[in-house]
Order: sequence, then structure tokens, then C-alpha cells
Amino acid sequence: VQLQASGGGLVQSGGCLKLSCVVSGRIDRINGMRWYRQAPGKQREMVAMITSGGSTNYANFVKGRFTISRDNVKKTGFLQMNSLNPEDTAVYYCNADVSTYGSLIPTSFWGQGTEVTVSS
Repeated sequence: VQLQASGGGLVQSGGCLKLSCVVSGRIDRINGMRWYRQAPGKQREMVAMITSGGSTNYANFVKGRFTISRDNVKKTGFLQMNSLNPEDTAVYYCNADVSTYGSLIPTSFWGQGTEVTVSS
């Protein structure tokens, strides 16, 4: 199983970006999907999560600005980021709990990260 994150880049304060995370491999089911971020010198923190049924949860610092979504057919998760500010500068990682064929227990997999830089 592989997670490929993309969509990061350099954006001005107030701008927007949309991150994508494609899950590939011998996938039976994708359960929860999450986005985390890690700023330089700081610990990794969860940004948003979405269940297989579409329920969402957000960290307080992104509520009202970021939207997490998923396309179960395309096995892809998204993070729409609006009203970006310099404090959002970080490497963003996708994470998914994936059940593979023949496995009863889902396993947590991580993408490689995509860098987001917000200039003031």
C-alpha cells in the first residue's frame, strides 16, 4: 500500500491550496483518512480527519478554513485549504487506515509529505 500526497507549494497569505492523497495497492477497504502537518522545529499535529462514512473532525486552528473530503471510488483524500496564513507553513502528511485483502485488521499507512509555504 502506498499513499502519494501532492498539491503543496508556495502561496501568499490569504491564498488557498488543495492537497490530494492517492492510496494505491492491494486495498480492500480504506477506513479513516487524516491529514497531519509538521512545522520546522515543532511536533507533528493532526489537522483534519474523515471517516469512511464521511464524518469529519478538525483541529481548532483550521476550523472554518480547511475542508477534508474523500473520493472512495478513486481512493483519494483531499484537503482544501483556504485563508492560509504563515502559521500554516509546514509539511503536510496524509495518513490512512487501510485493510488489505486477507487482513482483518486495518493498518495505518503514511504518505511522504507535501510542503506548504505561506508567505506574508
